Amino acid sequence: QVHLVDSGGGSVQAGGSLRLSCVASGYTALTACMGWFRQAPGKEREGVASMSDLGMITYLDSVEGRFTVSRDNAQNTLYLQMDDLKPADTARYSCAAGFIDYGLRPLYQAWGQGTPVTVSA
Repeated sequence: QVHLVDSGGGSVQAGGSLRLSCVASGYTALTACMGWFRQAPGKEREGVASMSDLGMITYLDSVEGRFTVSRDNAQNTLYLQMDDLKPADTARYSCAAGFIDYGLRPLYQAWGQGTPVTVSA
């Protein structure tokens, strides 16, 4: 079993930046492939960014060029750098982990508790 802890969310104005972190502990072999997802009130969960065990990165079209996913394997940590934030980015962001590269599909085995991001106009 792997435990994921998300942090770094907050409230910013449009155009601002935030950096989310996801620290994994426990059975970290399950973190071979990881992703970031978000869910806004009243909307379905959507994949934002993913990174496979081979380093393949996928982004949601609407965040391409503004968000950057990275990981520090030594620290068992996944990051999401979010720049030029827009009100439409307001949501609860959660990281996810699994053995298989599910890309932006919410099929991962382990999930963080989420961290809220609010972007005001």
